[in-house]
Amino acid sequence: MVEQFKNEPFSNFNDPEASAAFSAALDKVRSEMGATHSCWIGGKEVAGGDRQIVSIDPGQTDTVVGRYPSLGEEEAEVAIRAASDAFPAWSRLTAEQRSKYLFDAAALLRERKHELSATMVFEVGKNWAEADGDTAEAIDFLEFYAREALRYAEEQPLARIEGEKNRLAYIPLGAGVVIPPWNFPLAILAGMTSAALVAGNTVVLKPASDSPVIAGKFVEIMREVGIPDGVLNLVTGSGAVAGEYLVKHKKTRFVCFTGSMEVGLGINEKAAKAADGQIWIKRVIAEMGGKDSIYVDESADIDAAVQGTIASAFGYTGQKCSACSRVIVHRNIYDDFLERLSAAASDIKVGHPSDPSVFMGPVSSESALNKVVEYIAIGRNEGRLVCGGERAGAEGYYVQPTIFADIAPDARLAQEEIFGPVLAVIKANDYDHGREIFNNTIYGLTGSVYSTNREQLDDAPMTFHVGNFYLNRKCTGALVGVHPFGGFNMSGTDSKAGGRDYLLLFLQAKSISEKI
Repeated sequence: MVEQFKNEPFSNFNDPEASAAFSAALDKVRSEMGATHSCWIGGKEVAGGDRQIVSIDPGQTDTVVGRYPSLGEEEAEVAIRAASDAFPAWSRLTAEQRSKYLFDAAALLRERKHELSATMVFEVGKNWAEADGDTAEAIDFLEFYAREALRYAEEQPLARIEGEKNRLAYIPLGAGVVIPPWNFPLAILAGMTSAALVAGNTVVLKPASDSPVIAGKFVEIMREVGIPDGVLNLVTGSGAVAGEYLVKHKKTRFVCFTGSMEVGLGINEKAAKAADGQIWIKRVIAEMGGKDSIYVDESADIDAAVQGTIASAFGYTGQKCSACSRVIVHRNIYDDFLERLSAAASDIKVGHPSDPSVFMGPVSSESALNKVVEYIAIGRNEGRLVCGGERAGAEGYYVQPTIFADIAPDARLAQEEIFGPVLAVIKANDYDHGREIFNNTIYGLTGSVYSTNREQLDDAPMTFHVGNFYLNRKCTGALVGVHPFGGFNMSGTDSKAGGRDYLLLFLQAKSISEKI
């Protein structure tokens, strides 16, 4: 009997034992820095040629975290064929058999939780708490989707008629491609991959080039629990080469992607065009980002709203698709809120995330840094700089938490996804005006309203148009099974990761009738 799902608890680093264990994990990961790794295709290690993806520590850019081969179309072809060949046997396993792989993998992730989190501290610049949360979420996805596969394998309710025996079965799609992002390089990767696998599909996993090492650790765990050859294949390489080739391939049945709107739309367009010999319409599952807002009403608890905005805007350096990048404030409390917000942001400690006292680490890469610096320059022309606005430190991709006030609702800073620690503050005349501003972007992922007005709290969930909406709390931090995650409009294809309908995206329903 499988126990009811419950979320993996976060580590308490105020506990000296937990803190010492995490410090030891950091030391272990440091000792392994710079190693060269292989990919895993069809049950074999693939080293590739001379071309490499070099993963560096964004907080200390002269440090190499690890090296992986930069594979191309030839290896991608081998991988998708291996996945296709492995599909018939894997798809015929029972839901119980496939779920066991996920339960076993979750147990290993739990055992190695600090090591996995420490890897993300160095590879993608997450502080202790953010990295710990990432690993906990990965465990949650494995545990939750394993249970969901068992639920979908149960007898499905149908209307009964005399003379026939009828049933509905959910069957897998086929071989697919999973393309996860670098910002949740374990949680989202594990979630998308495990959902596809436990539903009975086979996978070619093409991780982000900024985070191949943590992807490799996940694949190692899946190999350790005995995942059959060809069922899960790791291909590291550029999106323009390996990724695009896999998306277009005739044997690819589905593509599961998390990343930018531009790349997601490109994948959707390429996947929609049938290749020669293709016999299905490819399914695309895409989560593509957002321009997320918090509205603060004049009735709100200002200190709570400031705290929630700081956590949402600058947690993980603003590099979450759910991050608050616009705070819309009622004019009657605008100046007071802005003063408290600026003071709180100025107190944020920026530095290498291996330091447990650091709240905000680096942005992920040099290109990310350049983009943030460009938007800070735009902000200087569009609004009033009240906090930050400069680089921080010399050895990594650090930027100060930056706040611009008096931003117009249609300004670039208010409309374009920045993916960094830059926050636009917008003045609203009243609640209705705040709602109008909140809804004026092409995205619809997350958002919050801070208010003590009951009429507003009843109205807002129906009229503020985002997929994950919160009242009197931050707009980040969705939990698997508690807050199914995914947005509207240009934020994606309406998938809900960590929800009861997510596995349906990797399944197709088959109606079976027998005359009796």
